[in-house]
Amino acid sequence: MKIKLYYIFLLMVIGVSCQDDEAKRETARVKNLEKREQVFETISKNWNFSERPMNSETQTWVSNWEEWKGFLTELKQKPKSSIGAFKKKSKTLSQKVFYLNANIPPKFNNPQVKSRISILTTQINSLDLYMNLDNIPANKVVTLVPEINTAIASLQLQFEEIVRKDKIPMEQGESDMIRMLDTTRAIPSAPINKTVPKN
Repeated sequence: MKIKLYYIFLLMVIGVSCQDDEAKRETARVKNLEKREQVFETISKNWNFSERPMNSETQTWVSNWEEWKGFLTELKQKPKSSIGAFKKKSKTLSQKVFYLNANIPPKFNNPQVKSRISILTTQINSLDLYMNLDNIPANKVVTLVPEINTAIASLQLQFEEIVRKDKIPMEQGESDMIRMLDTTRAIPSAPINKTVPKN
């Protein structure tokens, strides 16, 4: 009799324990869904990328740069449906920004532009990393958006600066001075040994 009571008591404990586990799992699932919804709302509200308007002359110079146009077009399209859409968008932006360095127009192919593209690439890759974590840190994503906007504006200002400087006429003798400063044209510092033929 004692053994039967023991088994009945054991089955009751197991039954209650299973019900507690299911209730805890259901509570955790609901909390997880609420958290994901909150993260989605926060990111959706703050996902506002923008570019600054450029003057018409600079616009003409970048109009043939397909990678830049593709990146800006992708940036302007805001996902709407789910957090998964934001994850895909961040992945696409990361791919688009990667190709900016591959085909820079010759006029803008200088260290100043490359360094700004490098900063922008790092920030977009950080955004992609944060968006593809299991627990998305919404506050870090929200902080990155204005930083990316600043990096884009800095890059566009550099484009305008290059175009503006290009319009300044050279002074007389300036081209000669620039050629003189070119270290690749310098005379080698090691003396050249000329052998004199013996008679």
